[in-house]
Amino acid sequence: MKVTVTQESHTSKNSKLMRKTIAHSVLKFPNEQSSWLDVKALARFEATSEDSRYPIESAFEQDGQGWRAVEIGEQAIRLFFDQPQWIQRIRLCFHEPETECAQQFTLHWSTDHTSELKPLIQQSWDFKSAESIMQIEDYEVDLKGVRLLQLVVSPEIKHDPAVATLVSWHLA
Repeated sequence: MKVTVTQESHTSKNSKLMRKTIAHSVLKFPNEQSSWLDVKALARFEATSEDSRYPIESAFEQDGQGWRAVEIGEQAIRLFFDQPQWIQRIRLCFHEPETECAQQFTLHWSTDHTSELKPLIQQSWDFKSAESIMQIEDYEVDLKGVRLLQLVVSPEIKHDPAVATLVSWHLA
């Protein structure tokens, strides 16, 4: 399995990260909208918690407002595909403009709905109110026959529990 990672962080002018974008700008990637899978048509969603104002399906819409849990602490989102999928790219976007916290996510996958999940990616980072409020994770993968993807978001791994959020999750 091949996994290539591109990470981008929105940062302040004082940060020394290699990639930099103004914190209040919106990232646009030309001609990518047509390459994303229509996950809403291809899969059934399952979430351990959901704020009705920020439903999980919103994270899969081009201009959606994203998903937000209603309960604090670790949350899981599962995608059950109707038919096996060949996933070649995964892009996740997390945004936390108000609370300084350390967040972690883990992504697992399976070729059916019942077998043990295989670990794919685990990543953590710090949101710092003035320095870094958005994290974009972009992975090139080669996953054939995917029937289940599971994203586990741990929104606070160093301090008090927080509410999990996800701005967008795109698959190609």
